[in-house]
Amino acid sequence: MIKKDSVVSLSYCLKNSNGKELDRADKEKPFAYLHGNGQMVPGLEKELEGLVAGVKKDVTVSPAEGYGDLNTQLRIEVERSNFPKDADIQPGMQFEGQGDGGTRTVFTVKAVVGDKIHVDGNHPLAGETLYFSIEITGVRDATEEELTHGHAHGEGGHHH
Repeated sequence: MIKKDSVVSLSYCLKNSNGKELDRADKEKPFAYLHGNGQMVPGLEKELEGLVAGVKKDVTVSPAEGYGDLNTQLRIEVERSNFPKDADIQPGMQFEGQGDGGTRTVFTVKAVVGDKIHVDGNHPLAGETLYFSIEITGVRDATEEELTHGHAHGEGGHHH
């Protein structure tokens, strides 16, 4: 049964509200994570608590329990002079910046218009309602090493 510090393996399909597939992990290559350690969106993790291997479930996750609501203050225009002179800035590029209060934020370049670079510090799925179809393919207790490292090892997990 899934509880804090279980290693959970699952296959899933993630779609947005338009039905477009955004991500998937098939049964042949399941996704593995350490439950209760903040490694997935809170709304999905909460719905998996107490389930056992073999369970199939559809889960809808609101933006607040997913990647958050869109923060328009994270959509900003930056002067080209703030980037290294030799940098070839293109839409889709990402860089880390420091936000208010010193928090580190990953920004994605959305557009380059003359000397203005339009960037967005929101997660690409911020503001989206997420639709997961999941199947639990395995549940086991985490090893001491996994607990120490803070993540699942082995198939579908982290490899050293």
